[in-house]
Amino acid sequence: MSSGNEMEINVENRDDSVLVTPIGDVDLARSPSLRSRLGKILGESPTRLVVDLSQVPYMDSSGVATLVEALQQCRARNCTLFLAGMQDRVRSVFEIARLDTVFTITADTNSALDA
Repeated sequence: MSSGNEMEINVENRDDSVLVTPIGDVDLARSPSLRSRLGKILGESPTRLVVDLSQVPYMDSSGVATLVEALQQCRARNCTLFLAGMQDRVRSVFEIARLDTVFTITADTNSALDA
């Protein structure tokens, strides 16, 4: 496990897609590292960005804001953003904020990569 506020984030390039898998809680302390990593990835102009949330048991509003910002950057760059593999606790945060209607949410990464 990474120490301090640095978040462990796995990144895989697959053809024109980038698969990003943050590991652990996405909260106020850790969302800045996710935000900067997503910003760097989007700077490389992928056509599809898949964020695999299957390893994220908890996300607070700062994590949600990070993904909303990534969505805005994707739209500006003609990149499609998918959120995949959400755990129930994280999905409920998106549903309460009605963001489940804003994001493209898939059951798993394969669904997002094949879409």
